[in-house]
Formats: sequence, structure tokens, C-alpha cells
Amino acid sequence: MMAAPRIGFIGLGIMGAPMAMNLLRAGFPLAVHNRTRDKEMSLVTEGAVAADSPAATADATDVIITMLPDTPDVESVYFGANGVFNRVRPGHLLIDMSTASPAIARRIHQAAVERGADSLDAPVSGGDVGAKTGTLSIMVGGSVEAFERARPIFQAMGKNIVHIGDAGAGQVTKACNQIVVALTIEAVGEALVLAKKSGVDPGRVRQALLGGFAQSRVLDVHGQRALEQRFEPGFRVQLHRKDLAIALQAAQQLDVSIPLTATVHDMMNSLLAQGLGDKDHSILIYELARRANVDIG
Repeated sequence: MMAAPRIGFIGLGIMGAPMAMNLLRAGFPLAVHNRTRDKEMSLVTEGAVAADSPAATADATDVIITMLPDTPDVESVYFGANGVFNRVRPGHLLIDMSTASPAIARRIHQAAVERGADSLDAPVSGGDVGAKTGTLSIMVGGSVEAFERARPIFQAMGKNIVHIGDAGAGQVTKACNQIVVALTIEAVGEALVLAKKSGVDPGRVRQALLGGFAQSRVLDVHGQRALEQRFEPGFRVQLHRKDLAIALQAAQQLDVSIPLTATVHDMMNSLLAQGLGDKDHSILIYELARRANVDIG
């Protein structure tokens, strides 16, 4: 049996911390780094080693995984003054599991190849629950060889693991995912608000729709969240707005019309203007209810 690769994990937020914990529990030697250093402690208590910087994390490991909020954070961690690429060596495997632009994924890949290393862009879907239970969907861009090398690592964090194509393909897939999720939340909101405004119980409407062709995971989970007005974050509005901005930017570059995505992005702007950016993205349903002057809860 080959020894488990030493993994460095950078970014220990709502998603990153449980993902890193699952790697520890699967037996991978782990070094961790986070901008807010106290977030490293729960993992250090379980056997991880704290690293002082992204560069130091790379220096001590064979595989680097990053789980960061946005494209500028990814760029800084990899290409900054004390970033990963200051310590990348031949044979390193870099795996960015953030949701970021396809362009930064391709840039990381090019820089890795120039140093004799390899990279994968591997954004995820499944929220904090999937991160905790190790059941994330993982969408992977990069070479087949790098994907096969990373497969045992991915299996510690996710269940639906799909190699999509070349570098950047994982991020394109995640942008597509975020469009579908956002527009489905908006559609569920329209339905529940229309029901309430019509004098019909939105809870019973949800129950009826779950038995037909309109059923979806979003209707099930986020429809119930909206009815109970439980908007503690599983996935924050401000992060979903960022994801839609990535999709809109890609669409603009390719002359693709995605008008409903633009509309939902604008609705998320309104939520942030109201100070609700840290709430769960299901609060989009609340925004529709507010516009209709109804309370569906």
C-alpha cells in the first residue's frame, strides 16, 4: 500500500473546516492554514498541523486543497507574495475547490504545468450539510491523470464525483449549477407568494407540488425554510450573488444571453442592500414575499 499523500488545506470556513475534518478522519496527514488563525485550532486538536502561510502549507505537503470565498482570494493564495506558487515543486498537485472564475482555474493550471506540477479545479455543491456528511457533489476540471490521483481524496469529501473535462471545466459546471439553483429558488418563491396572495395555504401548495413534476430538492428544503422563516446560513446570499456574477461575466465574454440569471442577481443585490447578505440564499423567497406585501410563513 502506498503511503497517503500529505495534504495541505487552505480555507477553513463553513465548507472548508468540515471538508478538512473528513480528510483527517479518512487518515490523510493534514496541514491547515486559514487567514483567521483561530479557525485552525479545532483541526489541530484532531491531529492536523498548523502552517503559517500558503507557502509554508505547500512546502510541507504533496497536495494542496484550497476552499476560498472568491476569485481574488484564490489569486492571492496562489500568486501572492507568500502564496502557494512560491513553494510549488515538480509532482505537486493543486486542487482548488472554491467557486471561482474559469479564467483563474486555467491560470493556475498553466502556472502549475510550468513548474512540473498539476492542478484541478473542483468546485462543490451540497452546502454545509454535504460538507459535514462527506456527501458533496464534486465537479472536476483537469487532466484524467490528475483526477485519478485525486479520486481517493475526493471520496473522503463527496459522493457524486464527476470529471468534466480540461482545466476550467469544473468551474464552468459550477456556474451552471448555481444558475439552476438560483432560478429554482426564485421560481419556488413566485409559486408560494402567488398561492398566499390568492388566499391558498402555501404549505399545502408545496406539499402538492412535491408529488408532481414540479418537485425538486429546492422546493423540498428551501420551500420549507421559507415557510418556517429559518434563514440561518447554509449558503449565504452574498456568496451566491458572487457565483451568479461569475456566470454573467462568462456569458458576456461568450455573447450568451442569460436574462433570468441577471434578474435574480439583481434581486440578490436588493437583499444585500437590506443587510441580508449573510442570510441563507433561500431568503430570496422572502424578497418576493416582501415585494408582494405578504407573509408566507
